[in-house]
Amino acid sequence: VIIYGDLPKNKENVIYLSNHQCTVDWIIADMLAIRQNALGHVRYVLKDGLKWLPLYGWYFSQHGGVYVKRSAKFNEKEMREKLRAQMKAETPMYLVIFPEGTRYNPEIPKVIADSQSFAEKEGLAILKHVLTPRVKATHVAIDAMKDYLDAVYDVTVAYEGTVDHKGQRKLAPSMTEFLCKECPRVHIFIDRIELKDIPEEQMYMRRWLHERFEIKDKLLIEFYDAKDSKRRNKFPGKSVHSKLSLKKTLPSLLFLGGLTASMLLTESGRKLYVKTWIYGTLIGCLWVSIKP
Repeated sequence: VIIYGDLPKNKENVIYLSNHQCTVDWIIADMLAIRQNALGHVRYVLKDGLKWLPLYGWYFSQHGGVYVKRSAKFNEKEMREKLRAQMKAETPMYLVIFPEGTRYNPEIPKVIADSQSFAEKEGLAILKHVLTPRVKATHVAIDAMKDYLDAVYDVTVAYEGTVDHKGQRKLAPSMTEFLCKECPRVHIFIDRIELKDIPEEQMYMRRWLHERFEIKDKLLIEFYDAKDSKRRNKFPGKSVHSKLSLKKTLPSLLFLGGLTASMLLTESGRKLYVKTWIYGTLIGCLWVSIKP
């Protein structure tokens, strides 16, 4: 894990804005949070369809996650109420938002082309390595929690090994590929932004957010397309090879691994395990359909 920019050592209440390429992006937020002793504070703004994930859809909802629908179906009131409830409970907040709304996938050029066409139509800069960001969820989150937040983290992520032999960008690693070390290094650029530097009105925030994604795009152009090959596969500026001590990961591994193993090694445990997935999923789906 190669980190650029300033990642505070202490935990903060933040909104985390990042480019989105694959499911591993979710883990990247965890990687940064654990380095601030804030792993349990991570919550996500998720597309509505994910609430039907077996067990996890219910879990994310109960852990402070916010499900949102896109475009005209976006329910601002519902999102504000969910965030207010979290603040009222004084819930620590490490709220992850992917403003692009969907993944940047070089193998689906139509999505990229449509995004660029929309930007051109709206008089916005056309972006190459990221999609045109959507502002609604970001605006509601910042506006609803402006007196609760310490900062906004603008995070840009790039995965090594995602360029083909022709120099063209290819699909970011899947979760399996990442865990099997087919991506040797992940590069993370962090820019901590004060709330006072962010416009409050949605119209101006939209411009501000697009400018932030222009900065991301320039960083990624440097990473993927730099003419000097020595400058590729890294972001400009100073970096730190950030290792994680065993004491931050081993206890969780032993606890969860031991708990799972103890269930699977006995017949009654295996039955309980299967029933948990089946009935937990059914009850969870019913729960989120009534109270998302």
